[in-house]
Amino acid sequence: MTAPQASDTAKTAARAHPKAGAPRLVPAVARATLLVDALAAAGRPLALADLARDLDLPKSSVHGLLGTLVALGLARRDGDGLFALGARPLQWADAFASQSGLLRAFERRAGEFAALRAETVMLAVLDGAEVAYLACRQGSRALAVNFRVGGRFPAAVTSSGKAMLASLPDARIRELLRDAGFARLTRHSVTSIPALLRQVEFVRANGYAIDDEETAQGMQCFGAPVFALGVAQAQAAVAVSVIKAGLTPRRRGEIVRDIVGLAASISTQLGGERS
Repeated sequence: MTAPQASDTAKTAARAHPKAGAPRLVPAVARATLLVDALAAAGRPLALADLARDLDLPKSSVHGLLGTLVALGLARRDGDGLFALGARPLQWADAFASQSGLLRAFERRAGEFAALRAETVMLAVLDGAEVAYLACRQGSRALAVNFRVGGRFPAAVTSSGKAMLASLPDARIRELLRDAGFARLTRHSVTSIPALLRQVEFVRANGYAIDDEETAQGMQCFGAPVFALGVAQAQAAVAVSVIKAGLTPRRRGEIVRDIVGLAASISTQLGGERS
């Protein structure tokens, strides 16, 4: 199983149209961003007609935007006339990594905690009602889910998402999930706001979140929020994913201790602390 992408371009489009009081967007830039998002999410080359239909934009507009994106290296056109993501975003990814104190702190600290060294550890940020993975240190154990940089999951079913949601007011959580709805990835996935808020209360009381087979059968994840200086909302979260079978209470306690410790260490480096 691979991490779900933002393949629902209607949802992507909704994020590009701000609500009242939000900054006014330049339409051409917003549409170009939607196109890049759609190409990144597709996993395969797409026809112009498919992009225009999925984004609900005129073919003439999409044609002009794609021509500009191809000329700038943000998209490419193959011999069959299909469009895919270009190579230029790789330059931006490298620049972001080198300029991000958050990523540098994660890369520096993730290997310092003994209980996490064999496990897959992720760094995620909250994007609406989804989590987006900024970094992933793959462990030595095979997992049912391929977590990768750029991958996305519904925040409500992930430990990193719950950890960050817990730093928001309940009213904001209700708003996010009312707009996005719940994605049931397994039979264990949370599917209601009251159930999610009970999990959020656990995070607030204990400092970490649990995904107990909500993302994938047989897998447990533990996440903790990362805070920055002067900001009450969690700026990110770190999470560790483990195979549930054979996870002893002692091992579970060690993993929880160290994922909370990793989050605290990164927060300290960013000048923040858990509120």
